[in-house]
Order: sequence, then structure tokens, then C-alpha cells
Amino acid sequence: MPKTVAERADVIPALAEVFREHGFEGTSLALITARTGLGKGSLYNFFPGGKEEMAAAVLDEIDGWFEAQVYRPLREAADPARAIADMFTSVDAYFRSGRRVCLVGAFALSDVRDRFAARINAYFAAWGEALAEALVRAGRAQETARDQAEETVLAIQGALVLTRALDDPGTFERALRRLQERLGV
Repeated sequence: MPKTVAERADVIPALAEVFREHGFEGTSLALITARTGLGKGSLYNFFPGGKEEMAAAVLDEIDGWFEAQVYRPLREAADPARAIADMFTSVDAYFRSGRRVCLVGAFALSDVRDRFAARINAYFAAWGEALAEALVRAGRAQETARDQAEETVLAIQGALVLTRALDDPGTFERALRRLQERLGV
């Protein structure tokens, strides 16, 4: 029997995991209904635009989390070095020490990239800009901060891929530790 969901937001975490596991194209309505426990009618009531609207809602949720937990603290914290260190802690928790796929990154690498290009670009740009801003406030030159921010986001995303490929969460943990050491936080 389909489960009752009080609000649209209640189903978004389950949708995110289905998209993480199967990608956009591999996610079928059957997989979604099985994971969420909702019937097709309930899903289309919450998401009249279908799977694309579901994916957009998941991306909104990811954006909101990263804004609150990573970008805003990097931009606004009184102690930028502490904010950078906290970013690593938050990222490690969010990606479950590398056991959780970056859905935005997965979308960027798939055929669905063009459908969500602006959203994908905004996610990575916001992260790099917020980190660069914190690095500048921590005393780095603007160009150095931009380079270090880009390298850091790049390394985190690469560590997620390598961790998954090797099935070794230690890979992600070691990568984060090395990045923190490079940034001096």
C-alpha cells in the first residue's frame, strides 16, 4: 500500500537517493514509486512536471543545504580559517566519507547535463567563489585564493569518484586531510 506523505518535501530525500543510485536516465517511475512508497498519482500531484521537476526539486534541496552549511559560513564567518575547516567537516558528513555520490557532479557528467547546465554551473561556481572569498579573508592573495579554491573543489570531486571506484572510504578521508593541510586549516 502506498505510504502517505504529508508534504512534497518529505519525498525529496528518497528521490535524491534514487537519482544518485541510477542517474537521471536510469531512474524510472517504477524505481521512484518503489523507493518513495507513493503511487504515480501522488507523485504527479507533488511533481506535475514529472521526473525533470523531481530532479529540479532535488537540486534545490542540495543547493539549500550547501548554501546553509558551506557557502554562507565561508562567506560570512568571523573566522575564515575555522569556516574552511568546518567546510571539510560538513562535506565529509554530507558525502558520508565519500560513500555518497555527488548528484550534481553525476548530472554534470551525464547526458542530462544540458537540461540542468545553469544549476550545475551555479553549484560549482558558488562553492569556488565562497571558498576563494574565505581564503582571501584568511590572508591569501586573490589569484592564489581562486586557484586554491578551484583545486580544492576539483580534488574533492575527484576524491569522490576515486573513493567510489576503489570502494574505499579511506581514500576520501585522506584526500580531505591532505587538502586541509595544503590550505593550512
